[in-house]
Amino acid sequence: MVLKTFGWSFAVTALGLVAAVLFGGWTAFGIVAILSVLEISLSFDNAVVNAGILKKMNAFWQKIFLTIGILIAVFGMRLVFPVVIVAVSASMGPIEAVKLALNDKDQYQQLVTDAHPSIAAFGGMFLLMIFLDFVFEDRDIKWLGWLERPLAKLGKVDMLSVCIALIVLLVSSMTFAKHAHQHGGTHADKAETVLISGVAGLITYLIVGGLSSYFENKLEEEEEREHEAEEEARAKGKQVSVIQLSGKAAFFMFLYLEVLDASFSFDGVIGAFAVTNDIVLMALGLGIGAMYVRSLTVYLVRQGTLDDYVYLEHGAHYAIGALAVVLLVTIQYEIHELITGSIGVILIGASFWSSVRRNRALAAAEGKGSGSDEKAELSSGV
Repeated sequence: MVLKTFGWSFAVTALGLVAAVLFGGWTAFGIVAILSVLEISLSFDNAVVNAGILKKMNAFWQKIFLTIGILIAVFGMRLVFPVVIVAVSASMGPIEAVKLALNDKDQYQQLVTDAHPSIAAFGGMFLLMIFLDFVFEDRDIKWLGWLERPLAKLGKVDMLSVCIALIVLLVSSMTFAKHAHQHGGTHADKAETVLISGVAGLITYLIVGGLSSYFENKLEEEEEREHEAEEEARAKGKQVSVIQLSGKAAFFMFLYLEVLDASFSFDGVIGAFAVTNDIVLMALGLGIGAMYVRSLTVYLVRQGTLDDYVYLEHGAHYAIGALAVVLLVTIQYEIHELITGSIGVILIGASFWSSVRRNRALAAAEGKGSGSDEKAELSSGV
């Protein structure tokens, strides 16, 4: 079962790591490995969300999503989008950016370094909004209860995440401008670019979130109409046209999943810039992660168990928050790639271990016949 589901992912992982060694030696191998682990960990959250919606769709639409949908939203975003980001930020064509990355790594690295403040501001704001919206939402299951409970109370204030993100951006751009002015460097002119890029990242997040909400509302409307039509047909003694009604709802599910996939892929691409600026290594790491999105989604749908490791979603979002901070800090200061990648792996590993401990504790409590109060306490996190 596992080999059948993950066989292609394992094969792509092996090929990707070998290609990394041939391309840049063991240092490149380490970077691709870190990117792969980070992407796979973040992809688990993506796969959980995908599987939760995908299991409601019929076999035809599941196949469409797992083929065309994954190809468009995951491979398209994760393999093509890094090239587009660099091309736009460095003011060059995508083909020219790829040729430069392959043939003149020093010049390419210099162009990316010059463009890094705007990339970091854009990506940092996008990731920061994902993290803030997650921690400000009140959830039944809490991982770090001592932190998440007060944050959930603060989250009741409307638009708080947007306000905090804009304050962080303003402080970052002002600090960057002051630092550049004191050192008399060429970055003084880029302070405005940092501010504009950060605002663009915020706007992008709001647009993606708005589209997701739109499709989600459409999906709920279609499901409600389908339910009413079924009830009416049964009342009249007629057969329900399940394929037609399911087709409408499934179509909106498909569109909604595409938007969600794009947003998940986008934060993966942006997060990769915090680990490396090498477009080849980025493509290898993100490509491996993209394969695991599909495999994990298929596995979760077939197994039907989406709630075994309840804290992984928290760990993935804390990793996103850490990457957001790293990107904003790297506007001025350099942070080693290994440190950047390790932060996310440690956070997600800790959330996985907490999930395992919670499952063991719940099983022990159930075996002893403990009451629901103890189970509720375990479910609420640390």
